[in-house]
Amino acid sequence: MKAVATLRPVANERLGITLRILSTLAFALMGVCVKALGDTVPLGQVVFFRSAVALLPLVAFLWWRGDWPRGLVTSRPFGHIGRCVMGAAAMFTSFATIRLLPLAEATMLSYLAPVMLALLGWALLGEQLKARRVAGVALGLAGAAAFCLPAFAGVLPDAGGLGVVLGLVTAVLTAGALIQVRRLTLLGEGAGAIAFWFAVFSALGGLLTLPWGWVWPGPAGLMLLIATGLAGGLAHILMTLSFAHADASALAPFEYLAVLWAVALGFAFFGEVPGIAFLLAGPLVLIGAVIARPARPR
Repeated sequence: MKAVATLRPVANERLGITLRILSTLAFALMGVCVKALGDTVPLGQVVFFRSAVALLPLVAFLWWRGDWPRGLVTSRPFGHIGRCVMGAAAMFTSFATIRLLPLAEATMLSYLAPVMLALLGWALLGEQLKARRVAGVALGLAGAAAFCLPAFAGVLPDAGGLGVVLGLVTAVLTAGALIQVRRLTLLGEGAGAIAFWFAVFSALGGLLTLPWGWVWPGPAGLMLLIATGLAGGLAHILMTLSFAHADASALAPFEYLAVLWAVALGFAFFGEVPGIAFLLAGPLVLIGAVIARPARPR
């Protein structure tokens, strides 16, 4: 991405890898906060706090690197709207999935997005599906099937079937949003503008759910809501900085630590132990995601 490339005066691969690992941990901690809130706070309210609070570290980061406010100027408002609609919808379905499924399973399903991205890139952008990516798509879809069959057979907890459906929808929506991000990047839009307007749009989307009944959270709930936004915003900043110090090829293997964090944190905070569906599907989905994922632009 153009905005990331400007941050690369000195390559420091070890620092880049450390930042990428920390970003996966921050994303996992965000999931812990969402799951800890449970059904006590409406989903739209969680989305609002996740996006609005995340603006604070994001604005500070953009100001620090000299992109505030000039880096927010865009000549592609409708392109941003398309990206934001799909991304915000994905946030709603992702948080609902976390509520319904164990944290590890919900995180694993999100890694079907690169598989869906490969298919959408072929269908919408005319990208070639070479043998390697075809194999990645096949493995990912096989993993999805291996996960869905036990889920609908009742292996997962109550509402697990709905959680799996929402997880699959999240993967499709995320892939669609990434396709649009790729289009915007190729048209010269900066990463700062893409991230900022997405956060603003998602916050407004969450705010629109206010008439359906928000709650006044207690101190613990308020802390979790704020932590959700801070963790999500920090995760994006750390991820951006990691690509400023190391190549995508060096960082890619560490991206999938998010699943291991989810397993560990799910057990530590909620006593969740991955079931047979996860053990069957997880390796297939993750290997498929590694193979199917395109090289990240720098």
